[in-house]
Amino acid sequence: MTDPLDLTDYVVRTVSEGAVENEKYFGELDAVVGDGDFGFSLARGFEFVLAEWDTIDRADAGTFLSRVAVMITGHIGGTSGPIWGTGFLRAGARLKGLDAVTGQDVADALRAAVEGIKKRGQADLGDKTLLDALVPAIDALEKSAAAGDAAAESARVFATAAREAADATSSLEAKRGRASYSGERSIGSPDAGAVGLAVLAERVADHWPSS
Repeated sequence: MTDPLDLTDYVVRTVSEGAVENEKYFGELDAVVGDGDFGFSLARGFEFVLAEWDTIDRADAGTFLSRVAVMITGHIGGTSGPIWGTGFLRAGARLKGLDAVTGQDVADALRAAVEGIKKRGQADLGDKTLLDALVPAIDALEKSAAAGDAAAESARVFATAAREAADATSSLEAKRGRASYSGERSIGSPDAGAVGLAVLAERVADHWPSS
């Protein structure tokens, strides 16, 4: 599978199914120092995306991501909705109108998502959020793409970097979200959003289409 729309379709469906199937796990992660609603919120949003799957505009990969962004913004509760919705929206805007998508295009789209999330969440690296897994994963993806790796290999590189970075958030003190209320007590457990990103990235890499 090399068509950018087909690959985007695969990634979004895989992420959506992963969010729904991991609802309990993500909730348990968030309950350690947060309000425990991360898994529920994410699952309800992506559950809606899956229910409306065949109706989503697929004019191109960017349009598809932008439509998904609107869905999850409106159906993921709490702070996660605006954050994840902004990420999808910014990535979609970067890819909109492209007939072909390179690895660098994907990295650029993800960096656009990062900038949107930073602005929306008033967060930055080191604040113990999903950004602490996403940014290192994009760095690794960009290097993989520049080295000429196949898309499947780049997806694996992204997932591996996301996992390592997500685990490393255990040493950080939460500065954003409900977890920040726990102060130093948040040190010692990984950020739920960062781990969630790693789990979903691993799922995408594990099931990457062979053709």
